[in-house]
Amino acid sequence: QVQLVESGGGLVQPGESLRLSCVVSGTGFSLYTINWYRQAPGKQRDLVATITTGGTIKYTDSVKGRFTISRDNAKNTVYLQMNSLKPDDTAVYLCNAHRTWWGREYDYWGQGTQVTVSS
Repeated sequence: QVQLVESGGGLVQPGESLRLSCVVSGTGFSLYTINWYRQAPGKQRDLVATITTGGTIKYTDSVKGRFTISRDNAKNTVYLQMNSLKPDDTAVYLCNAHRTWWGREYDYWGQGTQVTVSS
């Protein structure tokens, strides 16, 4: 079984930074693509950033140049460095581990960490 625990959220002012962490326990961390999603109140859950097992990285347009995703396979941890934060970045940020194995999709989720950007 795979479990994910996010941390690092908080209340910051516009323009400030936060670094989120997602620690993944269980076997096979290096076999999973890790995604960061976010969900604001009353809105759908949106994909923010992805890092694959091979290190390919993708970002949604609204965070390009401001957010950086990285993974440390030795620590079973994925990070999301968020700079120049804006009020529109306010949301619950959730970590997702995804893998396709023998035609089956495997998805695991953390509980989320709240990020609030406000003056």
